[in-house]
Amino acid sequence: MATTPTATPQAAPQSAQPGPLKRILLIALIAILAAGAAGGGVWFFMSRHAASEPAAASAPPPPAVPVYYALEPMTVNLQSDDGETHYLRVGLTLKLDSQATQDALVARMPEIRSRVLLALSNKHPSDLAPLDGKRALAAELAKLIAQPSDPRGTPARVEDVLFTEFVVQ
Repeated sequence: MATTPTATPQAAPQSAQPGPLKRILLIALIAILAAGAAGGGVWFFMSRHAASEPAAASAPPPPAVPVYYALEPMTVNLQSDDGETHYLRVGLTLKLDSQATQDALVARMPEIRSRVLLALSNKHPSDLAPLDGKRALAAELAKLIAQPSDPRGTPARVEDVLFTEFVVQ
């Protein structure tokens, strides 16, 4: 008897659906492409930001915070042409550039006070009455205070002399 060949299940055509391995590879490929695109975008925006930073870095640094040092108030006799006795009571605060400058001035404070007292006692009340007279006095005192004790020394950096008290009697 002859038998007719029948189709075996092994010869059945494969289904059109991809296998689980192909699906995983496709998802991994899409994830890699998305990560690459994200990384490229971050690099692009960061390189633009880094290019603008040198311009900001070349800007001048912010000014240093000044150091203020208050001197004890002083009272001096003023010069007088009218025969009356006039007094000046003045409180000074020095605006300095650094703590090192303050330390250097404190070390020679008796000499500085002497210079200031001599300069103030040589003034007339009429010289100190107007605002310009007070400004000129502040500039003169800044130069006196900045002078070094030693002629070969460097002058201190006194940015300004501020009046905290100023009474002429």
